[in-house]
Amino acid sequence: QVQLVESGGGSVEAGGSLRLSCAASGFSFSAYCLAWFRQAPGKEREGVATITNTGSTSYADSVKGRFTVSKDNAKNTLYLQINGLTPEDTSMYYCARAKRPWVRCGITDPAAFDLWGQGTQVTVSS
Repeated sequence: QVQLVESGGGSVEAGGSLRLSCAASGFSFSAYCLAWFRQAPGKEREGVATITNTGSTSYADSVKGRFTVSKDNAKNTLYLQINGLTPEDTSMYYCARAKRPWVRCGITDPAAFDLWGQGTQVTVSS
């Protein structure tokens, strides 16, 4: 079954850290550009980080220096390390796969991704 399953969210205090995971199955994980998005209630979905099939990364300006995206091709798992959490990071976090393999992907166009996980909630208290 082709799917993405996120985990690792939770409730933390400001300044804390979390590592989100996204387990992939049913497709050639190493061939695809992957991304993390987030969406807070009443707000549009926001791209936060991407990682290409070759491991190149990019980040939204709002998370640079605090978020680190990585992947383990042997485990078919995508990660997002989040440090220095603030209440503004409170959102549902989603992982996503680009529509086609072997191409780069950007965080500005959610329509470029065709496979999404169900999300994992991150809640940060002040």
